[in-house]
Amino acid sequence: MERPRLSIAMCTYNGARYVLEELVDIAAQTRLPDELVVCDDGSTDGTIEIIESFVRHSRFAVRLEVNDKNLGCTKNFEKAIRMCHGEIIVLADQDDLWHPHKLNCMARVFENEGIGAVFSDAWLIDENSQLLPQKLWKSFFFNSREQEKFDRGQGLKVLLKHSAVTGATMAFRSKFRELALPIPVKHIHDHWIALLIASVSQLAAIRTPLIRYRKHQAQLTGPGGGYNSLGQMVRIASVARRDEYFREVEQFSEVHERLCERSEAFRPHPNVLRLIGQKIDHRRARGSLPNSKFLRLPLLFREVVTQRYWRYSLGLGSFAKDLLV
Repeated sequence: MERPRLSIAMCTYNGARYVLEELVDIAAQTRLPDELVVCDDGSTDGTIEIIESFVRHSRFAVRLEVNDKNLGCTKNFEKAIRMCHGEIIVLADQDDLWHPHKLNCMARVFENEGIGAVFSDAWLIDENSQLLPQKLWKSFFFNSREQEKFDRGQGLKVLLKHSAVTGATMAFRSKFRELALPIPVKHIHDHWIALLIASVSQLAAIRTPLIRYRKHQAQLTGPGGGYNSLGQMVRIASVARRDEYFREVEQFSEVHERLCERSEAFRPHPNVLRLIGQKIDHRRARGSLPNSKFLRLPLLFREVVTQRYWRYSLGLGSFAKDLLV
């Protein structure tokens, strides 16, 4: 049986500090890729020259495309994915470190024809490549119970609660490209692709960390200060939360619409559209809560009775947040 071709879709933008390390790791894989597609979003710091030098010495095909104008992360990944020729497309950032067996491990998972995509855990490192205390999955509370749901083919139930798939750890079958592209500009590419593939196929979760995922300073520390009073902080937090809920309503509505549009070619699992519709209704309800706690109670009670807080949010914690803020 002929092994599937592996394409890597890498996006770069002013990544000269780290990109060579990742390219060296890709060249040191025990299973080399069949091609590496790099889409650069207009770097001005020497990134392009580093990649061009790598191309001249590479043992596998490398295609470098430099964008005429800056597309942004999502659309740049869309372009790189579209250019890939392989049956398996592996996503890559520009600044991570790869385990030597990453591609081989992922390729073995795809020997199961029922797997549409795969993703792994990762070690976290800082800007100086020093290990951080937590691993990637633990950092966003992707626990063993949720991992087991992916093992049982129920990954969508997790993704309807919170994001669990990081693009730099992800690979998927190229046949799903026709489902995923184009990617709406308001979506992050990895969550969009994972949601769609989980709706029509199975996602496999590899518990072994296959990369060292770099967390930059802007990611490690959030904004601080800037509020004159606790009341002002609560009001701002409330408005931001409502904006986030309605943004999710729009995003999941686009997922629902895409699945309906392409349902003949990619048949969603039974009840998928209903579950996504309930997620939309739940987020709309949370975003529409009145300011009065008294008036909120009947609406909150409905979300509790229907179990939506547990299916589409984070349970009692989300309920308490909506009740108190």
